[in-house]
Amino acid sequence: MAVQVISDKCKGCKLCIKACPFDAIDMVGKIAVINEKCTACVQCIPACPFDAIEQTTTDEGPVDLSAYKDVWVYTEQRAGKLMNVALELLGEGSKLANEIGDRKVCAVLIGHETDHLIPELYAYGADVVYQIDDPLLKNFTTDGYTKVMTDAIKVYKPEIVLFGATHIGRDLAPRVAARLDTGLTADCTRLDVNTGNYINYLNKYTTLDTSGMDPDSDDKNLKQTRPAFGGNIMATIICPKKRPQMSTVRPGVMSKLDKDPARKGELVKVDYSLSESDIRTEVVEVVKAAKELVSLTDAEIICSGGRGLGDPSGFELIEQLANAVGGVVGSSRAAVDAGWIDHSHQVGQTGTTVKPKIYFACGISGAIQHLAGMQTSDLIVAINKDADAPIFEVADYGIVGDLYKVVPKIIEEWNRVKEEHNK
Repeated sequence: MAVQVISDKCKGCKLCIKACPFDAIDMVGKIAVINEKCTACVQCIPACPFDAIEQTTTDEGPVDLSAYKDVWVYTEQRAGKLMNVALELLGEGSKLANEIGDRKVCAVLIGHETDHLIPELYAYGADVVYQIDDPLLKNFTTDGYTKVMTDAIKVYKPEIVLFGATHIGRDLAPRVAARLDTGLTADCTRLDVNTGNYINYLNKYTTLDTSGMDPDSDDKNLKQTRPAFGGNIMATIICPKKRPQMSTVRPGVMSKLDKDPARKGELVKVDYSLSESDIRTEVVEVVKAAKELVSLTDAEIICSGGRGLGDPSGFELIEQLANAVGGVVGSSRAAVDAGWIDHSHQVGQTGTTVKPKIYFACGISGAIQHLAGMQTSDLIVAINKDADAPIFEVADYGIVGDLYKVVPKIIEEWNRVKEEHNK
């Protein structure tokens, strides 16, 4: 979609300029002209009293899919430190590149003074690092990062672009997708490459328009799987007619490659155009939360409590367990909704997806939304009074009993074994 000015009708009243929230209209002489900042929000159309602005549909024909190569990963960094999800996505990107064949996994590094991060990106699997470095990009701004990321994709044409489903990734990815007129699947928990002919399947079982697509080709589209309908089903989504194929992926779901400091790659310093006028917001100060926050995605052991704790004081016992085993405290949504613990501790579909080595589920029944966020843990220990609780279906070890009697016994035994090991 696009917006254009009908020059014969434009009277130069400038009311459209006042209505535009993106500074996307300039005056050339006495005629309004739409510039590259336009997002087709159409706020200018009703503002024009002369019907001189219209929305148009551009038919550019089918996209040349063969022109798009490689797998790109937006490697999110904050204050000069890479986010863990960026390294996870490099591992997943390497898997996808190998499945497609003849593809490279590429890290996109945006920020300022980020040279020290490049060797780490190579070490975790990046074949190529596309670096965009500018003082205006020191702190994340939606406008600045969207512009340089979109411009780079238009030049280099990656086949797949992956973002972490973080606060920043969820802000950046849809804006980039909209400007590129492509699809985006959010909050993916699994990514695969189709290895058969998907077009024949679409023609047989769906009403999707597959015109312009070769029915005899081995398409190798990206299959993007995410929870749908409250986590009750898993939907697999493809983007067969547009490129790049874009996904945001939940932290803690994918696996990092083993770090190899000897691994080397190629550095590409991207040519870009960015000025202060492109950024409509200014980051005056970054203030970190004063309250203690929990890092669930990086934890090797998580001790979670749910409604079965009975009241907020139950988390004191969960914290004792976490301290004993060297873990962190998690929770179910029910405990958060009850106000017993902060949302930063929530594990599940509407919280944080985790993949620790050990997950203790104490007094958690196992709603499907919670299971979606922790069932890939290496080892799950469930403690619940209800022998029929769904949590036992995914648990490696299940203990039916009163958690206020069971958990102290686990702490006691853990400390005993630890003392013996230290002797």
